[in-house]
This record gives sequence, C-alpha cells and structure tokens, in this order.
Amino acid sequence: MSPILIRALIIMFALLIIASITIRVMSLRSPERDWTELRQRINTWWWIVIVFALAISTPRAISLTIFAIISFLALKEYLTLIPTRRTDHMPLLWAYIAIPIQYYWIGIEWYSMFLVFIPVYVFLFLPMRMVLIGNNKDFLHSASMLHWGVMTTVFAISHVAYLTVLPGKPETGPLLVIFLVVLTECNDIAQYLWGKSFGRIKVIPKVSPNKTLEGLVGGVVTTMFLAWLLGGILTPLSGWESLLVGLLIGITGFIGDVVMSAVKRDIGVKDSGKLLPGHGGILDRLDSLIYTAPLFFHVLYYLHY
Repeated sequence: MSPILIRALIIMFALLIIASITIRVMSLRSPERDWTELRQRINTWWWIVIVFALAISTPRAISLTIFAIISFLALKEYLTLIPTRRTDHMPLLWAYIAIPIQYYWIGIEWYSMFLVFIPVYVFLFLPMRMVLIGNNKDFLHSASMLHWGVMTTVFAISHVAYLTVLPGKPETGPLLVIFLVVLTECNDIAQYLWGKSFGRIKVIPKVSPNKTLEGLVGGVVTTMFLAWLLGGILTPLSGWESLLVGLLIGITGFIGDVVMSAVKRDIGVKDSGKLLPGHGGILDRLDSLIYTAPLFFHVLYYLHY
C-alpha cells in the first residue's frame, strides 16, 4: 500500500474520531438536548468507512466482490420493502444475476458495456421476462419498482467500484473512493449539525420535516471547503474543479437523502432495515451515495479521462 493511501486512510479515520469526540463533548455540554440521531449517524459511518477501507485496500477481485455484496444487500433490502407479485420470482432472480455481471464488466474494464448494461439490456430484459409469465395485473407498477431498485442499488453503487479501476497509479482509484466517501459522509453530518444548531426554514416538510435551508446551505459550504482542501491531495482536480465537485456532492447528497425518505414514506416505513446497528438499514446510509457516486464519477471522467 502506498504511503499517500495510508495517509488518506488515516485522515478518513481521524475525521471519524474527531466527529465521535465532538458529539461526546456536545453531549456533555448540552445534556438536555437529544443527540441520539447524530451519535447513531456517526456510529453507522464507522461501519461504512471500515467496509469501504477494506474494499479499496484489497486485490481487485476481492475489492469488486465486496462492492458486489454491498449492491446485493442493498437490492435485497429494497425488495423486502416493496410489494412484489408472487409470479415475479424469476424476474427478481434475474435482477440479482445482473449484479455479478455488472461488476464483471468493471473487472475487465469494459467501460461502454458498464454504462449500458443495466440502463439498456437489463431494463429491456426484465419487463420481457415479466410478460412471459402472463400476469398483466400491476405490470407497469411492478416493472417500474424493479427498475428503480436495480438502478439505485446496483448501477449507482457500481460507479464507486469503477473509480478503483480508472487509469493511473495503483493508489489513484482508492484515493478517489476515499475522497467521495469522506465528502459524502461529512456532508451528511454537517447538514445535520448546521440544521440542528441554526435550522429554522423547512425545505420540504412533507417529505423530511427535519431538513432545513440552514442545514442544507451550511452542509454544502462545509463540503465545498473540504473538497477544496482535499481535492489537490486525493484527486487530479484543480482548486475550482474541487469546489464545483464539492457543490455537486453537497446538493446531490441532500437530494439522495430526501428521495429515499420519499420512498420510505410511500412504502410506510421509518427505516429501510435493521442491518446497520442503531441507524436502520443499508439504504438508510447509502441514500446520499446513490446520488453522489454516479454524478461525481461522470464529472471526474469528463474533466480528466
């Protein structure tokens, strides 16, 4: 492992340690306030960072397998939430089979197939397989929900894995993953802290009552600053490009969060699952990454590859 990658991992865990100490100090200074949600968010990010650190510090085959398992768990959790037709067990099986195939394209670095496999081939194949069953009831509703699940849990998350095989030095890909995960993590925590401290104006109260304009703006500005600070160290981005990417991650992280909130409200659940201790399911914590990963990847690819 290269020295810069070791330093980057140390920075990532140092940020978590600082966040853990900060919440401890704030709890002691203001014991009357409820810090449970923030504490749970930080504890869950510990688990996520450990998994991603393991994924980027192992050989390619193991690394892609870890990312594929994350997609599998996320898709499984999603499919347990939504109502599915009894007759759709084979299309569901094919949706799971798409996971290793998508990550195989990454393993052999077939970029064009990576881009079109799910949005074109899988999206056309799954409805066709559902038609062959002969059940027309709720067909469009079922096909749409399955498409959304595969798009978010497999296609979106697989962009994080593709960062690890981009051309460059061996540590280039892992450093890009660290940059993306750290910024997404800090944006999530910063928006919560700014909103908790200064939040007054509700942004979308019917979907996520705790989201405030002050939290959103504070989180985005914090993320832009961190992007500017880390961009020149961990990525090929210039100063202005880093600020642009920070803005992008700050806003799209917020969008991913509220979109998943809308999905859970539509289904009628508070948490997507119980996989991560103290903070619901895997989708509850990857909601921001589902939006930030593909957009960060394509902006980076457009600018430097």
